[in-house]
This record gives sequence, structure tokens and C-alpha cells, in this order.
Amino acid sequence: MASFNSFPDNPYAMPSLQAPVDPLSVNGGELENVKPVGNTTQKNASDADNLPTNLYPSITTANHPNLDQFASSHLINFGTTFLPDLIISASHLSLFTAPSPGSSSPYGRSITDWTSGQMSSLLGHSHPEIVSVIQSHASSLDHLFSGMLSPPVVNLAKRLTSVLPDGLDRTMFLSTGGESNEAAIKMAKTYTGKWEVVGLGASWHGVTAQASSVQYHAGRRVGWPLVPGGLMLPSPNAYRCHEGFRRKKDSGNANKNGLNSAGMEEEEWEYDWETEMLYGWRLIDQQSCGSLAAVIVEPIQSSGGMHVLPPGYLRRLKIECEKRGMLLIVDEAQTGIGRTGEMIAVNHDGVVPDILTLSKTLGNGLPLSAVVTSHAIADVCAERDFLFYTTHVNDPLPAAVGDKVLEIVVREDLVSHARQMGDILHSGLNQLKKRYACIGDVRGRGLMAGMEIVEDRRKGKEPGLELAKKIGDRAYELGLWCNLSTHPSFGGTFRIAPPITISEEQVREGLGILEEAFRGVEGSLPLY
Repeated sequence: MASFNSFPDNPYAMPSLQAPVDPLSVNGGELENVKPVGNTTQKNASDADNLPTNLYPSITTANHPNLDQFASSHLINFGTTFLPDLIISASHLSLFTAPSPGSSSPYGRSITDWTSGQMSSLLGHSHPEIVSVIQSHASSLDHLFSGMLSPPVVNLAKRLTSVLPDGLDRTMFLSTGGESNEAAIKMAKTYTGKWEVVGLGASWHGVTAQASSVQYHAGRRVGWPLVPGGLMLPSPNAYRCHEGFRRKKDSGNANKNGLNSAGMEEEEWEYDWETEMLYGWRLIDQQSCGSLAAVIVEPIQSSGGMHVLPPGYLRRLKIECEKRGMLLIVDEAQTGIGRTGEMIAVNHDGVVPDILTLSKTLGNGLPLSAVVTSHAIADVCAERDFLFYTTHVNDPLPAAVGDKVLEIVVREDLVSHARQMGDILHSGLNQLKKRYACIGDVRGRGLMAGMEIVEDRRKGKEPGLELAKKIGDRAYELGLWCNLSTHPSFGGTFRIAPPITISEEQVREGLGILEEAFRGVEGSLPLY
């Protein structure tokens, strides 16, 4: 990977950009306003011990013990449990916590972020060029009436469509992944004149009305009716597929050969995803009211446990859509913009969706998403008065950030870099699997990986949810954050997606911390 020209030794070292903030203090039980003080120089993310004392903001000892109290008193619980640390700053792969009571240090400890925030900070936290763009546009061109055009929006539209396959020609910019999927579904319904939408089991597309109606996950259980017309295809899961969708290796189609996996050893069979898909389509055709508008899928089902769609799956899905006059919507919130070793993950299969949605990675952590489609679909939707008018549609500041993200990804050849670092990451995770019998499966693509924890893979595939939490907690104590959800619908799988600017040294350092975490937890079942 080419280094940034201005900072050859450390791409995230930079001169003063912005004043840090004063410590939060407590006055009569209330938090005082944050005030800017001093100036800062960005730190090398791998060298926390040399942090200058005036670099990162601290928090007073009076406030730190009351963090949980303030959070529970003033924040709405939106469905998560907050981690115990207060994060006061972030740079590249490093997150910095507030200091402990009585400490004279400006920060507590450094944590390596192996999830890019919420799978979003593609280039790492506080990238100097991104910071510069934000500062520039915050002071000169941040927000406009939605009917006004600005250079950042036009530039991003041109740059984005230029790096995508033909047929993804026109775009609009929104704020979140759920919002972009909502718009895509509405666009598909407008174009086809139909209203039924198919999603995959274990999918996640957002919490807006239509998006949550076509995802099949714990978040779907809201206790009231969802938008009508949602139908489900089975989620491809090679690791836990039903025995009826297994076939003997090299046997061809399982149905034609009358084979199933009963009595076969694990290494004798393979996943017959095509038979499973066709079975799902038969059920959908039976349930449908005759108004099938679209299918929406993720190339890697991250929230479902980091399951990659099998090779050929998207091609067959597109064929089945075309048979029924449906559109194919692909949600690349997490996989888009280079993370999997291609600019967009559908390129691995040579498939062009009718509608593509991007979010998370496009804004490098800022709220920016995109809906991209063909000239033909965009024109028909315009003729039929498609409306998706929001306060922040095509806002210039986030668009300028997205344009800079794409510029950097292309200029630095980060797609190839992600592929190379992904090979190292997956190799290391598979080495851990060989060493510990509690690792049931390693899967993913590029710098997007899943590692599923089981009780003992030598005896079966019983999920090891409690064990996984212990390993995750230990890794966090050792300074590595890799997201784990112990909710059954996630399957106790570590979700790993570091910034694609990560170096080989940083990949190996993180793998070393993971190794130490496994080694230090009882029940990890070391084999040697």
C-alpha cells in the first residue's frame, strides 16, 4: 500500500488540526459544557505509551465513577448494553479511554478497534484528509435546501458511478443504511408497480418501516404489524445447513442423485445451496399474492453471523428475479468500498444489481448513504413521481467526505491492500482454529471475517455463547475490540472488520492479542 505522501512514516501523524476539549467536570451533579483548549498533534496509533500529556482530553475523577449513573439518567436505551469505558478520543485503529480516578494521565488506555467503529470507519478514525474536508465544509458549505445543487454532491455522484459497473449510473445521497434501503424498496415498488419484497433469513437492513419488514432477525419482533408483503428465503449457512440441503461431494445435484447427508462424515458432504434456494422460491411462489417486486440481500450477512453468500448464489438469484419480473437490491452497507477486496462485493460474482445501496463505509463513520440504480429505473421512477424528500438528502458536507473517501481508496489502491491484508487475517484466524477446539468456523472475505465459537467442535456445533463472551471480554481487557453478540440470532460469532488502512504488523498484533485471550480463558480447549 502506498503511504500518504505527506507522512511517509505514519499516515495518521499530522500537524495541529483542531483543539481538543477540556475535561468534563461535575458541578452540582451536572456535566458542564465542553470547552476547547490548547492544540494537538495526532498520535501514532501503535505507540500509545508516547502520547503527549496535552494531546487527548481527560475526564475528572469526580465524573468517571458516575458514568453509569449519568448514562442511565439521561440516555434512552436503544437496545444495547454500554461498555464500561468512556471513549474520549480515537485515531486510526486506536480508541482512548478516560483515565482512572486519581490518574495524572490524559487518558486511560488504548484499545485497538477491529470493527471500524460500527463497521464504518473504513480509513480509520480521524484520517487527516477526512478531518480537513470536514473542517473546510463546516466553515463554508455544510447544508443547503434539498433542491439546491452543490459541487460535492455532483462530484461524488460522478466519482461513485465511475467506479461501479455499467448499469449503476444514477445516485442519490441520504444519511443511514436503513434510510437508503427504505428508499431502494420504495423505488422498486414504484418501478414494478408491485408490493411484495423478499429478504433472506437472518438479514439486517435497518430499523425503518419497510427495511425492518424484510429482515428476519431478533429486531423484527416489535410487537405490532409490519409493512405487508414481506417474504423470506432461507439464509445460506454452509456451517449449519439442514441435512436435507447437503450432498455428497462431486455428486452433482442432490435431488437428481437421491442423496442426502444422513450417515456421512463431515468431510464427505458439501452444502447444496441451490436446492435450498429453489425450495425457498417454491414456498414464496405459493405464498405470493402475485405482486413480487424485489429481493433485497447482503453479500455477507454480518448481523446474521458473517455468512458469505456462496459462489454463484447472486447469479442464480438474479435469474430467479428476472423470471418473476422482480428487481434485485443489494445492500452493501458493510461490504462496499473495498472492504472485501473488490470495490463492491457483487464484483466477486460478476453480478450487477438493479439497485445498490451503500452506507457505513462510504462516509468513513459520518452519516452518509447512497442509492444507486440504472438510467432506465431512475427515469421510470421519476415519471411515476417517486418521492423521497428528506432534510439531509444530498447534503454537501457528508458528500464531500464521501468523495474524499473514494479518492483515497482509489489513489492508495486500498482495494488490493484489503485483499492482501484479508489473506493474512484469515490465515491467522484459521491457525487459531487449528489450535483451539472451541472455534467452530472461520469465514468471511477480505477484511471482513467471522469466527464462530462453539462448546467443542470435536463433539458437535453447540453454540458456545458464554464462552465466546468470556473470550471477547478478555480480548477487550488486553486491548482489542472485536465485536461479539451473544444473542442467539448472531450465533456467538466474532465480527471482525478493521479499517482497510491496517498494516500487516497491526493485523499480526491483533491476532497475537486474540491468541492470548483464547489461551487465558478456561474452556477454550487448546489442542496443542
